[in-house]
Amino acid sequence: MTALQMNAELFRELSIIAEDENLMKKAVKYLKKLTAQKQTMDETEYIMSSPKMVEIIRQGEEDIKNGLGRVIKVEDIWK
Repeated sequence: MTALQMNAELFRELSIIAEDENLMKKAVKYLKKLTAQKQTMDETEYIMSSPKMVEIIRQGEEDIKNGLGRVIKVEDIWK
C-alpha cells in the first residue's frame, strides 16, 4: 500500500467516526502517542548514528557501573 493510499484510508476511517466526539478524542490521543513514539525513535536513531555519541554513552554506562557517577539535582543542571 502506498503512502497516498494509506492517507486516503486513514481519512476514510476518520470520516466514519467524525460525528462521535468520544471516538475522535480516542483517535487523536492514540495518534499523539504514535507521533511521540516516532519522534523518540528518530532522536534515538540520530544519536546512535554518531560513533562519538555511542562511545560517550558506552563510557557513561561503564562509569555508572563502576560507581563513578554522582547525583545531581535537576535544578542544578543549568547552573
